[in-house]
Amino acid sequence: MSTQTDTETETGNRVAANIVWFEIPADNIDRAKTFYGELFGWKIADMPGIADYMHIDTGGPDDALDGGLMTRKSPGQTITNYVGVDSVSKFAATVEKLGGKVHVPKTAVPQMGYFAICEDTEKNVFGLWERSDDAK
Repeated sequence: MSTQTDTETETGNRVAANIVWFEIPADNIDRAKTFYGELFGWKIADMPGIADYMHIDTGGPDDALDGGLMTRKSPGQTITNYVGVDSVSKFAATVEKLGGKVHVPKTAVPQMGYFAICEDTEKNVFGLWERSDDAK
């Protein structure tokens, strides 16, 4: 996942947050792997240590957006975009303050970072991502 985050510059100006990862849920992960691989030429391979989850290499430069292909967890689950932030905890609190919901609280992905799954005021689901090599 990319390391770009929502931070303040030295002058105090806010830098916009970027989408840094996406996840595509699938009822049949092998069928979806074939579909996206053939459609876009993406390289899709098992993600070490994570069952029913594959890494999608979109083929761009190293800083290009990549994603994951996963087994669908619920019937209504759709593609989730993850936005890079400097603090999942801080942004999850702001989501709730602005009328959104946090469905999955801050969760560690060991040695990679932290994520949370949120819902905006229009019932759209998105993720927050905080890069941290120290995540446990």
